Amino acid sequence: MRPHIELIAEEDYIWHNAELIGGSGRASERRLSVDEEDGSSSLRVDFHTDWNRGPGIHHANTEYYVLDGEMRIAGKTIGKGGYVHAPKGVPLDSIFFKEGTSLLHYREYGDAGFDSVDSVKAPRWSDAYGEITVIDSEAMKWDEVPNPGPMPGLMIKYLKIDPVSGFYTRLVHAREGWTDHRLAHHPCYEEAYTVQGRMSYNFGDLSLGTYFFRPARVKHGHFVSLEGGATWLLRSDGELANWYSQNEWVRWGADAVNYGPDGSRMSYSQSSHNLGQVPTWRSEHDLNNLRRSVEYQRSLGQPDVDYVQHGEGVDKSLAALGHNHDHSDEHGHGHSHDEWPDPKTLEHPEERSDGAIHNWGAGRKWKPGMPIPAPIISTLPVRSRSRGRWDGDGM
Repeated sequence: MRPHIELIAEEDYIWHNAELIGGSGRASERRLSVDEEDGSSSLRVDFHTDWNRGPGIHHANTEYYVLDGEMRIAGKTIGKGGYVHAPKGVPLDSIFFKEGTSLLHYREYGDAGFDSVDSVKAPRWSDAYGEITVIDSEAMKWDEVPNPGPMPGLMIKYLKIDPVSGFYTRLVHAREGWTDHRLAHHPCYEEAYTVQGRMSYNFGDLSLGTYFFRPARVKHGHFVSLEGGATWLLRSDGELANWYSQNEWVRWGADAVNYGPDGSRMSYSQSSHNLGQVPTWRSEHDLNNLRRSVEYQRSLGQPDVDYVQHGEGVDKSLAALGHNHDHSDEHGHGHSHDEWPDPKTLEHPEERSDGAIHNWGAGRKWKPGMPIPAPIISTLPVRSRSRGRWDGDGM
């Protein structure tokens, strides 16, 4: 499994010698995310010399995306935006990266193993499927995102879709001003590296070189795309569906044995709302856009509630538990525990019995008509030092 990483700036991370078996040349990598169980990795690689490797077979589904520089494969030269996908067990032709090239490198469902072969005509593994993909993404046109839900302004370039697993890699661009005031969760994981621009959201600011790996069903949102828009390379391990939450809250507590006043016992409780009770870091520009997003949904006839910045207004956990003075939240919606569904119905039906039982944030198959699983909490995502402290928005 991979941990929830949100949010890091890659320049905060150290360099390692790149694990590119069988190559000739020198390169370094930053390890953005690693699955120590199966070797899956998301890496930022810099080439300090010309680098090349002959034909061979990767032990993982492998991707290369050129951020800057030059790649050459099968006699084809591609610069910025060059993309290669090599399925596990399928021979890949010789590949070359020019000195100074920087790229994103992904391995999925396997480690860095690489078996050299004489040519791309060598036999593929018996269980391998799919073909080599080579794309110049700079030459592709942007299409409107087809998923229903968000306001217009999201554009996409599909780089690779696995017809069996639904795993897909894409470039996504949010035009300046694109906003969504809600929190979304998905049945699959989602990871992204920012290749251009800046966006403000519940975990902070996505800017050039920032990265997240978000397990399935972790909430995220309150998006505002800033000046010039923003672009990411995104990957997901299945088909993405958007499920939305509002008025979210988390509360926890305990009986302290020896850390109350003067080492005494005490009972206490805190909430995600308490973590946000500081002057908000969101700008007035952000807040105005988030309010306009509410009006957009209402213009479509969707029922919606006013946007209230995290940490402001009534603590929603107290309202839900019936502890504020009028037993309602700031919008006048009362809560009754009798209305809450059986917690078991909020889970994916297979999460306590499948092979990923140890990981409730694993991506799991979901199809329309199946019960929709609720979000899960993630209270301490990995963050790098320049991203600062998370205030619990969307926990």
